[in-house]
Amino acid sequence: MPNTLPAPQNTAEVWLMPVFIAKAWHETDLQEALSALQAESRKDPGCLEYTVFSDDQRPGTFVLIEGWARQEDLKAHNEEAHVKDFVKGVEPLLAVPFSVTPFTPLP
Repeated sequence: MPNTLPAPQNTAEVWLMPVFIAKAWHETDLQEALSALQAESRKDPGCLEYTVFSDDQRPGTFVLIEGWARQEDLKAHNEEAHVKDFVKGVEPLLAVPFSVTPFTPLP
């Protein structure tokens, strides 16, 4: 029987899942800030994926799936003005500090 599993992923890749939970009445502001961040971050060198999702079961919760070709690309992204401005500006919109979970695609 042929192997039907996907080919192993490049181990240099970095994948993260930040989660953002808006304060009541700030859901739209948070969504707009995340959409702007998404548009800018997709232009950053080494960006493989940068997509924000709305959690259908938890209103006001947004999940970001981001992938980077190398750790160095993620580090450079985090030093960009659009990221620093987002992190500083979004704080008043959040019910709790955002969390970031690293994950690895299965081979």
